[in-house]
Amino acid sequence: MTPETAEAESGASTAATAPGPLPAPPPAPGAPPARPAAPPVPSGVPADLSVVPAALSGGPPVPSCVPPVLSCVPPVLSSVPAVLSAVPAAASAVPAARDGGGPVGADDAGPLRFVVLGDSFSEGVGDRADGVWRGWAALLAEGLAAGGRGPAFLNLAVSGALSADVADTQAPRALAFRPHLASVVVGVNDTLRRTFDIALLARRLDRVCADLDAVGAVLLTACLPDPGRMLGLPPPLARPLARRQRSVNAVVHALTARYGAVHLHLADPAWTEDRALWSADRLHPGERGHRAVAGGFHRLLAARGLAQGAPPSPEPLQPPPTRTEALLRLATAGTGWVLRRSRDLLPQLLLLAGAELRHWADGTGTGPLDARADDALAAALAATMGR
Repeated sequence: MTPETAEAESGASTAATAPGPLPAPPPAPGAPPARPAAPPVPSGVPADLSVVPAALSGGPPVPSCVPPVLSCVPPVLSSVPAVLSAVPAAASAVPAARDGGGPVGADDAGPLRFVVLGDSFSEGVGDRADGVWRGWAALLAEGLAAGGRGPAFLNLAVSGALSADVADTQAPRALAFRPHLASVVVGVNDTLRRTFDIALLARRLDRVCADLDAVGAVLLTACLPDPGRMLGLPPPLARPLARRQRSVNAVVHALTARYGAVHLHLADPAWTEDRALWSADRLHPGERGHRAVAGGFHRLLAARGLAQGAPPSPEPLQPPPTRTEALLRLATAGTGWVLRRSRDLLPQLLLLAGAELRHWADGTGTGPLDARADDALAAALAATMGR
């Protein structure tokens, strides 16, 4: 997910059971498998996420990560009507699929191919099994196919990855894999860099999603909580990071709507405030959290006929790390991360915090700074989605 405890490089909504698919013409040799017909729009996202008891259930149909951005940014909606008029629905509906047909990969003789792009969140940091990071993606892969037909699974996510790394390095390898399913979850690390640029991030992610969509992959996306809240930073430091992450989440929702991705909402307080789901660093899920993410994605994919196997168990199989082990990890990987961010992010973050305090002191509050971030988001979405 995120800032990296091992320096992060390392979860589009849909839900109800789809109606019986229309017969599809046989695919041309070498063509990607046909996509399933779109399911009816559910009454609300929470029903899909009931697999994750306290973390991912409850709440309104529109995810909580969207209203803070879109409700305060009318210019965004008005400047890109064709795209963002669908953003709230992106939390609970999937655009009509291009073709009818059976489950992804059903027409292939080979296994279903699942590729994962992203940072430490998708690499699996926080969920160690047999001495290596495992994570939600590997747990999900185990439940994608039934009858002993195991998937072909390729995890390209690396701790510390930025959107540029995903676009320039991971995406070409993912395309060569010719995936049926492709997870693209990245952006938190971008918010923790002084070079953060929402327009660049939007263009990069749109390019990655467009290329994967063009080869027939069904996309998986997720919106994520802002790291300032997760780390418990004081408001002057946390608010700038929150604005950035909300902008990233708004871009992800727009791309989710555009490409009919399977989207999981992971920015809700019910998810972020459940301490049992998180590892000691508060930036990465622990084993229980990774299982919750895998279970949420599995339920959404099964509703579209894209997961045929059993869902992952929600209960951890590994004993939780001891207090000593957790402190040791924070003292090693955590210290290195803090030092790197102190050189990169901290000077700029202090300047941003100074601007926050000045606006509070002169009585204007956060309004001008919120408006500036909203304008940048609107411009990024207009430029990216308007093509």
